[in-house]
Amino acid sequence: MARRRFFVPQVRRGSAELTGPEAEHLVRVLRAEVGQVYEISDNANLYLAEIEVARKSLVSFKVLEELPLSAAEAEIVLVAALIKFDRFEWIVEKATELGVSEIRPFAAARTERGLAQAAGKRSERWEKIAHESSQQARRTRLPLIGEVISFREAVATDAGVKLMLDENSATAIWKCLPEKREATDRVALLLGPEGGWTEEERESARAAGWKSCSLGKTVLRAETAATAGVAVARAAWLG
Repeated sequence: MARRRFFVPQVRRGSAELTGPEAEHLVRVLRAEVGQVYEISDNANLYLAEIEVARKSLVSFKVLEELPLSAAEAEIVLVAALIKFDRFEWIVEKATELGVSEIRPFAAARTERGLAQAAGKRSERWEKIAHESSQQARRTRLPLIGEVISFREAVATDAGVKLMLDENSATAIWKCLPEKREATDRVALLLGPEGGWTEEERESARAAGWKSCSLGKTVLRAETAATAGVAVARAAWLG
């Protein structure tokens, strides 16, 4: 069975600490005890570490050894229009589990009014969800969750492969994938809002180099499309 993995703020002089709610969760819920061995990440490197102190407000680790990192994988960036926050949280959770390197929320023409203004108060919660999902998925690095941007900034996302998920497209997503795929690729997926894309947005995206592609004949909820699209991209670049 794989060891549990936790993110720590930093590793310094062979030691690391967790405090506050994270330490309490580790001690009370997971029953962490002195002498137990876990994997820890400082969001850059991975270590095998032993617990030296385990109490409600503090868990301290002693590094035993640095562990090798997994082979590099293609970066997947999810550029996602804001949707109702409970569903956007689901996108953050599942996209994190699937290994996206970055989530860029943006306001589309049909984004529900008020979501962009209220999103600033949600960023901390999104980061917490991504943190917990990263630990569950045994990631080494946390995904970057950006501030809400405009549609113009969204379509300007820098990537070598740019795929726009569009229910009106007649082209299956796998036909939009490049034949030659490398671990150094940066792949961006553009996800629309619950109301769908406007024709102006479609034209702007095409002009910016995005390929319009479909995930099937059924109409998917935004959060379903996000998960399916990221899963297809991840699988394609694994093979």
